Amino acid sequence: MGLDFKINENLCTKCGACAKDCPAHIIKVEEGKIPSISAEDEANCIECQHCLAVCPSAALSILGFNPAISLELKAANMPNFAQATRLLRGRRSVRQYRKENVKPETVSEMLATIANSPTGCNYRNLKFTLIDNLDELKKFHTAIIEAVEKAHNEKRIPDALSFVYDAVMDWKQKGHDQIFRGAPHILIVSAEKEAPTGQEDVIIALSYFELLACAAGLGAVWCGYLKFIFDVCPELKDTIGIPRDQYCYAMLFGYPLVHYARTVQRDKSASINRIKF
Repeated sequence: MGLDFKINENLCTKCGACAKDCPAHIIKVEEGKIPSISAEDEANCIECQHCLAVCPSAALSILGFNPAISLELKAANMPNFAQATRLLRGRRSVRQYRKENVKPETVSEMLATIANSPTGCNYRNLKFTLIDNLDELKKFHTAIIEAVEKAHNEKRIPDALSFVYDAVMDWKQKGHDQIFRGAPHILIVSAEKEAPTGQEDVIIALSYFELLACAAGLGAVWCGYLKFIFDVCPELKDTIGIPRDQYCYAMLFGYPLVHYARTVQRDKSASINRIKF
């Protein structure tokens, strides 16, 4: 099948934008002719679809994708700078949730959207592991408690991670859920060991998800405890189908039980180092 690179000659304006924006420089445009990719150059395509996206007349198709299905990008249907600024400033780590499952169609749309997040070398092979049902999450809760207790009894928990056992016991004995914060759902993003920038790809995808959750009226919070639990009990990855050698990180999400009325003030929280040579 190859790249299935096609040009609608009735729509193509021969502007050359696809060739100019191709990262692999494999699209050729001869004077007065439509763009093309030679058979020997097809293997160099990184499948970024920049050519499809940049074509002003929707004349170009690649990999079997119909440009008419893509969302049109115009200033009128994009958030403006002020709106994007408010979203970023208004994002909060939510630690109070309603005991209610998020609508499956909402979750599916969010996952399809963050599948568009960038990956190093355009690797695009992240895995999304989702627990989107309260009952299933309770089973995972039980598995975690049992695994951490077993690791403690076998003296497999290093002193530096003793807080993990303390938090799990506090959860089991007193009901203080510092780990999942009462959230109904959890998303775990993992990257293959071979991924050129696996850790970075995972964090970028979850960052996209957190902002999208905020825009959808949901709450989300990064779940560092689960990373430490996986460090102590790697066998827990087996129970959810994640290979032990894969990097992963998790995010909790659901309908928030709290509403924040305003942004916080952190404009000077980061130092700015402007370089002048």
